[in-house]
Amino acid sequence: MPATRISRLGFVNCYLVSEDDGLTLVDTMLPRSAGKIVAAAERLGAPIVRIALTHAHGDHIGSLDELHRLLPQAEVIISARDARLLVKDMTLDPGEPQGKLRGSYPGASTPPTRTVADGDMIGSLQVVASPGHTPGHVALFDTRDGTLLCGDAFVTLGGVATSAKGSPRFPLPALATWDKPTELESARKLCGLKPTRLAPGHGKIVDAPLSDMEAAVARGV
Repeated sequence: MPATRISRLGFVNCYLVSEDDGLTLVDTMLPRSAGKIVAAAERLGAPIVRIALTHAHGDHIGSLDELHRLLPQAEVIISARDARLLVKDMTLDPGEPQGKLRGSYPGASTPPTRTVADGDMIGSLQVVASPGHTPGHVALFDTRDGTLLCGDAFVTLGGVATSAKGSPRFPLPALATWDKPTELESARKLCGLKPTRLAPGHGKIVDAPLSDMEAAVARGV
């Protein structure tokens, strides 16, 4: 089954991905989204067994604490780098671009039960390091059907765009991007996966997205 999109306000998404042991929730949207997420899982007839976060911005971790209270047994997974941002450690490493960390970092009281890095697997989802929007941003590539859950590396609201350049119709992800050259390189890397479907944090799922993704990268920063 392809990823099931859940949306708040029409432009903030999370996804439920079916696995043999239950559902992986990718991102948690804004605060007070837990009820909508749990109801969607109930309609699918399977429990949420893990929560995977693409990055630590508030519109992606906003309901993490609420969900943890409802689903205390669910695994919580984020990159080791953005795990620091969950506890509001805003320091940058010496080798990282020293630009300002942009966007909302509200932190969370729920600690991750596992941290991941490039190439790790979360069920059937391959972790693909894609820094730039945040230092530890990751995308998740479904190895079964080629769906790319890209977090904010790409957005599709107002057309497919990277969060390095953004779309004039929806500029918020670009305004919240930490380092645009790094983000653009990550977007280029994700094109190399040749996804069959692009499932972004903002906007609708796009089928056969590669040409649009490549065009977005070509527009640069």
